[in-house]
Amino acid sequence: MKAGLMLGVNPDAAREVNDYYATDPNAIYKSKEFFEDIGLNHNIWECACGEGHLSQALEKLGYVVKSSDIIDRGYGECIDFLAYKEKWYGDILTNPPFKLATQFIEHSMKILNEGNLGVFFLKIQFLETKNRAELFKKSGLKYVCVNSSRVCCAKNGDFDEYFKKDENGIYKGGTQCYCWFVFQKGYKGDPIIKFI
Repeated sequence: MKAGLMLGVNPDAAREVNDYYATDPNAIYKSKEFFEDIGLNHNIWECACGEGHLSQALEKLGYVVKSSDIIDRGYGECIDFLAYKEKWYGDILTNPPFKLATQFIEHSMKILNEGNLGVFFLKIQFLETKNRAELFKKSGLKYVCVNSSRVCCAKNGDFDEYFKKDENGIYKGGTQCYCWFVFQKGYKGDPIIKFI
């Protein structure tokens, strides 16, 4: 058996060219209490919004959401987040392209105000590597919140192609453990582990 298959990924599968893997909006609904506990700002920028899966769920919970993506997928503004230079007065929450996650975190810390949050939906493996250990220290990693049940992320947002729904209409069968990595501009302490 190939190592990738043992890890729950297909090593022969072609990745989406822009790393577009949409997140099941249920990830937002399940995280409602966590967002309240960490004091998530009422104003959110979802800066890799894709087709709006997370943005729309946040809006349903009462947040005011600015939605953008570098690719026009029919939702939000077309903005290259990494080229954006102005300050953002609120928090940032997104599932960034995995290959650009470090750059998204670093750029968030440049444009956020002191005390504001950058909240990123990433695989638990993002905790690995020496380079990221340095990133976590300098960028103020405050929380890692582990999703105790699997969340589905679908290539090109095609959930029905890759996953089945349970009796409650929630997609099931994800193979990865995802976490919310929460960075706070100016935070100097050790990260706190939480669970959903």
